[in-house]
Amino acid sequence: MTKDELTEEESLSGKDYLDPPPVKTFEVRELKKWSFYRAVIAEFIATFLFLYVTVLTVIGFKSQTDINAGGGACASVGLLGISWAFGGMIFILVYCTAGISGGHINPAVTFGLFLASKVSLVRAVSYMVAQCLGATCGVGLVKVFQSTYYNRYGGGANMLSEGYNVGVGVGAEIIGTFVLVYTVFSATDPKRNARDSHIPVLAPLPIGFSVFMVHLATIPITGTGINPARSFGAAVIYNNQKAWDDQWIFWVGPFVGAAIAAFYHQFVLRAGAMKAYGSVRSQLHELHA
Repeated sequence: MTKDELTEEESLSGKDYLDPPPVKTFEVRELKKWSFYRAVIAEFIATFLFLYVTVLTVIGFKSQTDINAGGGACASVGLLGISWAFGGMIFILVYCTAGISGGHINPAVTFGLFLASKVSLVRAVSYMVAQCLGATCGVGLVKVFQSTYYNRYGGGANMLSEGYNVGVGVGAEIIGTFVLVYTVFSATDPKRNARDSHIPVLAPLPIGFSVFMVHLATIPITGTGINPARSFGAAVIYNNQKAWDDQWIFWVGPFVGAAIAAFYHQFVLRAGAMKAYGSVRSQLHELHA
């Protein structure tokens, strides 16, 4: 947006960008639009593809490093390759779907954007359902194609690793999801988009890299969830007691991390708290005038 395109309201405020208005919490009119259903379908397909490729990568890594099956430590992509698979798929899928659904592919991301009034409750719930169904179908397809390896090597399910307590696992999920959702907010910030024309094009890149970096740090702890749909889909198809016992970690941790990231970006970095305080002061001043 150039200065010549600024509205009178924006010019008076001294801003060279326009923040979109908050989305209504209960925007039921969306249910009458094809664009809404198209976005939900896009989230389903994106999460389906995400889980299919990444879980196959995890199972391939475990099968190729299985010494009992003739594998070796250097025979696979390694943890670095797994991290690249997750980060690379997010980069690809966000790039492909951002213009249709926003490219969430993660209930924690959707939750954070909902808290920031960027998506309605109707859209948030629909996205989360679509993401969980997509993840389940994606892992299900892996099991259909690779049933022997799938059952032998854990189905890519997230579980707390031996030697780590619950607090460490939850903390890893909170911090990891904070990094991801904070990156999403920063990469899609309209203030940055207005001043750096390349930001919208490159937004999927830092988001994908954040997923890559978090996986490097937390795979040894929890297998890296930071995405409740990913953990849920794998748990449903693998259906292991340990995976279900630890499942709450991969919902509570990501949702808390997303909430902290939304609060930090909206109320601290974008001064939402000060704006709200100024608005209250202004209203009180008018009442006493």
